[in-house]
Amino acid sequence: MERELQIDRTIEVNAIGKKKSKLGVNTIPIILITIVILFLALFLFLPLVSIFIKALHDGFGVYKEAILDEETLAAIKLTFVVTILTLPLNAIFGISIAWATTKFDFKGKNLLLTLIELPFAVSPVVAGFLFVLLFSPNNGIFGGWLKEHNLKIIFSTPGIVLATIFVTLPFVAKELIAVMQATGSAEEEAALTLGANGWHIFWKVTLPKIKWGLLYGVILCNARAVGEFGAVSVVSGHIRGETITMPLHIENLYNEYHFSQAYTVASLMSIFAILTLIIKNVIEWKVLKEEKQ
Repeated sequence: MERELQIDRTIEVNAIGKKKSKLGVNTIPIILITIVILFLALFLFLPLVSIFIKALHDGFGVYKEAILDEETLAAIKLTFVVTILTLPLNAIFGISIAWATTKFDFKGKNLLLTLIELPFAVSPVVAGFLFVLLFSPNNGIFGGWLKEHNLKIIFSTPGIVLATIFVTLPFVAKELIAVMQATGSAEEEAALTLGANGWHIFWKVTLPKIKWGLLYGVILCNARAVGEFGAVSVVSGHIRGETITMPLHIENLYNEYHFSQAYTVASLMSIFAILTLIIKNVIEWKVLKEEKQ
């Protein structure tokens, strides 16, 4: 009889233990998800919503007027000009270095791969000063030669483009290197065996394999180029209507207490960021769909 009671108690204790363990397993994901939601709400959604509320606080008419302001339009135009010039150059560099490092072995390859990540390690402000030291008309290394030939880089659009290229350099390259390493070289080698030349192999074999990785890298590069502040701030000279990009324009408006206009331009950049994120997710969905097929 006592033995049966002990067995019943053991079964009861085990059942309670299992319930507690299940309760622990079920509550851990809930706690973690709650923490994530709170962080996102506090540091992402709340600031983002606040920007749009502040931008539209004085009505849509004022919002529209702030967008159509001459200096705002000049900042938007310059931002997109710099981005349009930066993207193809980054794409060419990314394709070239990815092809070179994944298809060939050579001395200094590891060093080259390390140098690609330098813009991630160096502060954008420091990057801006590097270009000032090189191209400043007053004391830059190449400043004298540029001055003699009436060429201006610092405090002009070319300097902003160079600074933006530097800070966005790794994005396309790293995406394509990862894609090319994953896909291998078997198809290219087969095409070469069949007599195809280098350009034909690239356009017909390699590019179709890396197209989504290339587009993904370009999208990331695009988002970084539009939002760049530090390096551009150093090389631009803050010349109104000439070398002011959207991030710099927001800073100027805020420092001059034009808060409504500052929030308006910030909301435009936020809309662009959201659109970029949507495109990025669509590309990821396309890649997963193709991999499943």
